[in-house]
Amino acid sequence: MKKTLLLLLAIGFSLACQASSGSTGSSSHPDPGPTAPQAKIKVNILLKEQSDAAALSREASRFPTKDARRSFVVNTLKRQAEASQYALIAFLKELEANDMAEDIRPLWIVNSVSCHVDEALLPALKQRADVLMAYPCEELASLDDEGSLPAVYGNGREIAENLLKVNADKAWELGFTGQGVVIAIIDTGVEMSHADLQGRLWDGGTAYPHHGYDFYSHDDDPSDTQGHGTHVAGILVGTGASGTQTGVAPDAEIMVLKVFHGEDNLSEATLWVEAMQFALDHGADVLNMSLGQPLPNASVKLMLRQACDNTLAAGVVAAVCAGNSRQIQMLAPVPNNIWSPGDCPPPYLHEDQMVNAGGTSCVICVGAVDNNDVLGGFSSEGPSTWTDVTQFNDYPYVSGSPTQIGLIRPDVCAPGVNIKSLDYNTSNGYCLNSGTSMATPMVAGTIALMLSKNRELTPEQIDEILERTAVPLSEHKSNDFGAGRIDALAAVNAVTPDALGDPGLDTALVYPNPAKGAFTVTCDDMRQIQVYSADGRLVLQVTPSNNPCRIEGLSSGFYLISIVTGKGTVTKKAVVL
Repeated sequence: MKKTLLLLLAIGFSLACQASSGSTGSSSHPDPGPTAPQAKIKVNILLKEQSDAAALSREASRFPTKDARRSFVVNTLKRQAEASQYALIAFLKELEANDMAEDIRPLWIVNSVSCHVDEALLPALKQRADVLMAYPCEELASLDDEGSLPAVYGNGREIAENLLKVNADKAWELGFTGQGVVIAIIDTGVEMSHADLQGRLWDGGTAYPHHGYDFYSHDDDPSDTQGHGTHVAGILVGTGASGTQTGVAPDAEIMVLKVFHGEDNLSEATLWVEAMQFALDHGADVLNMSLGQPLPNASVKLMLRQACDNTLAAGVVAAVCAGNSRQIQMLAPVPNNIWSPGDCPPPYLHEDQMVNAGGTSCVICVGAVDNNDVLGGFSSEGPSTWTDVTQFNDYPYVSGSPTQIGLIRPDVCAPGVNIKSLDYNTSNGYCLNSGTSMATPMVAGTIALMLSKNRELTPEQIDEILERTAVPLSEHKSNDFGAGRIDALAAVNAVTPDALGDPGLDTALVYPNPAKGAFTVTCDDMRQIQVYSADGRLVLQVTPSNNPCRIEGLSSGFYLISIVTGKGTVTKKAVVL
């Protein structure tokens, strides 16, 4: 692997240098320290006040459409950040006026502020009463593929083998090609002059004339100078104009969000969070994150999971690579082999996870197989755990335990070995790449096909459909293959179209889910609620006197909730922790 040495060095640097700290004092305006100009470092400052994503999701569920729910969540997060960051930003601006701080960048998807400050000021920031933790942002090489190989031009009729493997072409024949769906590519940028991307670029208007943004350089030109992002873009939407159809969703659009520096692949996680925030704010339907940080510290994990939790609350799903660390387990052993944010939990909890259930987020984690469904030798191995992050403390892992199994990673797998897609060095060429980075857009593209059939699909529904329709490659959901290799045709066929959805039944909600002790059921014209255990036994039957109706008294486990209404019966799933 041509980037492995750089990656190993970067991980070692991370372990030696990254740090975090909780608040240790109560002063809101500590002495800023020396006033003489010093070397500035980039820091991220997480505030103590963070959103309750599960509660936010429950509130958002009252709105009738996906767009309305997203708008509510985004606006709520913005208001929270503006109010709670006021004093901190005022303090930072005082420092800026004295040349001790610069590039102050508030975030709302996670209530935090990143900035460059004199290194001597870091202890003062940690001591603020409103700060949970402040830590240096260390740049790492967070991409690691097998290197590009040249590929022949197509003959004008060729469909890439990986697309045929997942039956994407058969989904197109049904009329579902990703039309109307915007996919945000958080990556190295895109070579937008490539013929196979013409007509497939997001219209950012006069504010973003180059179809996205470069968060590393802070400008509106996210052109690719490395090649990774262009290859990913081709797997998502490559039209075949140059001879080979490479895109799973050839009629979707891509929003180009660059978070890496030039040819050295350096980046850091606050940039990824900024890009996620931009995608939510500008209407992206799906996030593709073929990136990740190996061995992140607790501060970075906290920030990334909080961002992914809030993204789920906003109703947006992310396909995220598992990482390519399987062969370096001496350095990154299980349960730390999965890259972050791929180690964040999925929107839907598979029944095999129920023995050790925890919270949920927007992340569908993707592993890689070849076109014979053989596991890629590089594809990172689960499980992951969150007991090292106090604010979450879920998915405990003990090797060999039948119950403390950690968080099963990945969720699904897809072809990711010798994948033919677009070469950024030309305007019409192709190349071959391997990695979970290549498998991830296979999943994001399949999600776009599903959304082109029903835009109102929730992240939970998307994930469940992908997992249940996947071709199983192991007896249970495993830490190698997840639930199996995706099948785009089966996934699209499992989606109920918008036009066939009954409005009365579509209002059915069960929340919070997972729940601690009690949950609430609501649905139009609700007549009866029947609760079944995982083995099919009727354990509770309720004739609701109120709508919504509170259900309590259930022991921990997985349940099916049958809601009988005047228009029919709808079944939901619930997890009691």
